Amino acid sequence: MGALKPLLPFGPTTVIESCIEYLRAAGVDPIIIVVGPRGEEIRQHLENADVVLVENPDHFGKMTSSIACGVSKLPPASRAVMITPADLPAIPSQVVFQLINEWRNGHLLVKPTWEDRGGHPILVDLSFKEDLLELDPELGLKSLFESHVDQVKRLPVDSRYIARDIDTWDDYAALHQEVFGTWPPSLPGSARTE
Repeated sequence: MGALKPLLPFGPTTVIESCIEYLRAAGVDPIIIVVGPRGEEIRQHLENADVVLVENPDHFGKMTSSIACGVSKLPPASRAVMITPADLPAIPSQVVFQLINEWRNGHLLVKPTWEDRGGHPILVDLSFKEDLLELDPELGLKSLFESHVDQVKRLPVDSRYIARDIDTWDDYAALHQEVFGTWPPSLPGSARTE
């Protein structure tokens, strides 16, 4: 997109703050944010947000390196981890509650679905911690889920937002319009100025 997606405006806050809010509302703690080359901008923006920021030295690599960075910073007493990209800002906290409840009911790998399409966040029991630290860079989390298919719970949820990321300006503008009923504010250099 040519912009720092986590800091794009999303309603009254930003994309990254919206993600933090839905995770925190469901009781996820700590919230670990893995940052890349412009991490200092995110760090400054979130200086009072009570989150842990971790820099991924391989920020141009695959998402698996970011997952490993985040997982390596979990407190020793952690029993599960919720993994989500930072460009899915509209997920209802109720979805996160549902994933946690499935885990509490004994499911070790939980993935939300909407009309049979998978999305995020994904919950992984930390009995798979070593797997998360050594994910296949080409297959990512898919390799973990395929290797342990008998332990995967695909959980239908009532939110299409689990699969509505913002990879383009059009994606961003359409999602903002759908969630808030308005176009996002004009941004310098953006393709959207409505």
